[in-house]
Amino acid sequence: MEELIPPTVPVPLSVLTGDAELGLRQVAGPQDPATPVYAVHTSEMADPLPYLLGGELLLSAGVHCPVGAPDSSTGGAAVRGGAHAGDPAPHGQGDGERSAESHWERYVARSVEAGAAALGFGIAPVHDRVPAALVRACDRQGLPLVEVPEGTPFTAVARALWQAVTQRRHQALRRLSEAQRTLAAAAAGPNPVPAVLGQLARRLDAWAVLLDPGGRELAAAGSAPNAEVRSELAALTGRLRPGPSSVASSAGDLHLSVYGLGGRKPLALGVCAPHRDAVDGSIAAVAVVLLSLLTERRAAAAEERRAAALVRLMLGDPVPEAARLLDGEEQWAVVHGRRRGSAARGANEGAGRGGRADDPLAAASLAEALGTTLVDLSGDELRALLPLGEKRVRDQVRAQQGWALGVSAPVSAGHLDRGDAGAARALRRALAERRPVVRERDGAGADVVSLVAPEDGRALSSARLAPLDGHPELEETLRMWLSLNGSWDRTAVALEVHRNTVRQRVARIGRLLGQDLSEQDVRMELWFALKWR
Repeated sequence: MEELIPPTVPVPLSVLTGDAELGLRQVAGPQDPATPVYAVHTSEMADPLPYLLGGELLLSAGVHCPVGAPDSSTGGAAVRGGAHAGDPAPHGQGDGERSAESHWERYVARSVEAGAAALGFGIAPVHDRVPAALVRACDRQGLPLVEVPEGTPFTAVARALWQAVTQRRHQALRRLSEAQRTLAAAAAGPNPVPAVLGQLARRLDAWAVLLDPGGRELAAAGSAPNAEVRSELAALTGRLRPGPSSVASSAGDLHLSVYGLGGRKPLALGVCAPHRDAVDGSIAAVAVVLLSLLTERRAAAAEERRAAALVRLMLGDPVPEAARLLDGEEQWAVVHGRRRGSAARGANEGAGRGGRADDPLAAASLAEALGTTLVDLSGDELRALLPLGEKRVRDQVRAQQGWALGVSAPVSAGHLDRGDAGAARALRRALAERRPVVRERDGAGADVVSLVAPEDGRALSSARLAPLDGHPELEETLRMWLSLNGSWDRTAVALEVHRNTVRQRVARIGRLLGQDLSEQDVRMELWFALKWR
């Protein structure tokens, strides 16, 4: 993350060459007016590499040029001070000419290696014009070469750069200050998240978007780029590290940046802009801080509603009354878990859910991994509620080392009991099939059950399964046995009973229902009856 006050403001080379008082003139190298210059450094050392940090306009009067080399740029006449530089002919170079050519080639190469932004060659007191060999070397190696006229002291160039840096730094600070003020005002007003995104888009001439962990767009402002660029920006969210972090990329001439907002809701800010400098980064940093606070505030409000619902339940209010406080969460997923290789049920039967408290660090670690603070960890068993109201999907529940997890289909706050039963069934399948995570299928619109009117399905279910009323262990055995394709062993593992017990129960179910459970059509009809039930 960039500092809020940019430490260094580069000045384009064109600012210096465009200063009439300096009279600088570019005579070689790429004509890029935006070439950034961070400092002016004067040196007459033959090797400038050890004395540069990078980004400097390196000024020299050519004192380090070999003595005795003719300078074809002056028609072969000697230059002041006895030093010479040459523009050698294609054939028949003298020793001095070859020496000058080699010297300037090496000097430019070392300047490029040191990261110099450009070379400035001073006319007088040594040379009366820029050596042609130096011009050729700069053209070959892509280094801008500027002629400093005789009446311009090197200190004047340095002073002009310092003044330009001061002015640009002042402009940057003023721009940053104005952006901070408008962003803070947007955060304090109505609809703060869209307002902050709108201000950020205007300040950066960019498209600003709030993204969920999967890269889904939750809110946006500014002129949106094409679908390909948006997809590339969304993909950058996958490269964010936990906690505050940022990732940058590019798409053609556009600069893409994604900033993690941290907090309990791992959202991200995406920015797509035609330019990017230190001030842009600092303005984006202000927006990141504000959006982190705003999104965390929404999470805190949700936590308050959950706490209020819990208080109502503990004070004896009916479940529907408490559930109303959670309507804003839209839907929930229930998660059940069990440590692998444990006899958790037997261990917890004596202690109950209110038994010994587990290591709080383990509970906190699981809560962080699942993305919810609503975690109940007791012994080797886990239950959790996962709110899905922030565009989160239950598929984000990932495998946890040493645990088997079952995840329910999404349910409303008033039907958490249904989600609890679904998560329990999913966990039993995870244990039986030795899978780290099993997710219950969504009911609505997920299969042919949705093709039958609910009242007709319930009527059929009641008629077919009436003989099992009052025998919940038989109904649960039938459900698990059918879900596991009639496997005696896997059903026994899931129900934690002996396989012979499963066989006896299934045989009894067949007698009570008057059905041959070996027939596929019968099994299918009973499976749908259980789903409607």
